[in-house]
Amino acid sequence: MKAVIQRVSQSSVTTEGNIVASIQKGLLILVGIEEADTLEDIVWLSSKIVNLRIFGDENDVMNLSVKDVGGNVIIVSQFTLHASTKKGNRPSYIKAAKPDIAIPLYNQFIQQVENDLAKKVQTGQFGADMKVNLVNDGPVTILIDTKDKI
Repeated sequence: MKAVIQRVSQSSVTTEGNIVASIQKGLLILVGIEEADTLEDIVWLSSKIVNLRIFGDENDVMNLSVKDVGGNVIIVSQFTLHASTKKGNRPSYIKAAKPDIAIPLYNQFIQQVENDLAKKVQTGQFGADMKVNLVNDGPVTILIDTKDKI
């Protein structure tokens, strides 16, 4: 799994003109799933994100997690995170999982983040054309790939 984690002061997701998710302080997580991903990847990535210390403490030092600050989360599926641009100018998405594999893993990831965060998270709509709006706070953007955890 690959994830782009962005610390936001606000974020929203719109599909077909309707706002389907909206938060203030928290994290926007773009997640890409490949067929080789497992429950172990989901558990590890969720724990890493929920406990990632990227929010300022009383001294404005990045020492607090989204859980520590009571922040909210939006999770958006984004298969393009697995784009390969090695050949030509048209990206290949061969490593991205097909929907029959990706949707159950995506739903498990959402559930795991909710469990680790101890609150509901908001989501985009899997497979839909979405407009993602965000104000990146910092800016703070972190890239995580579960295949690089060792």
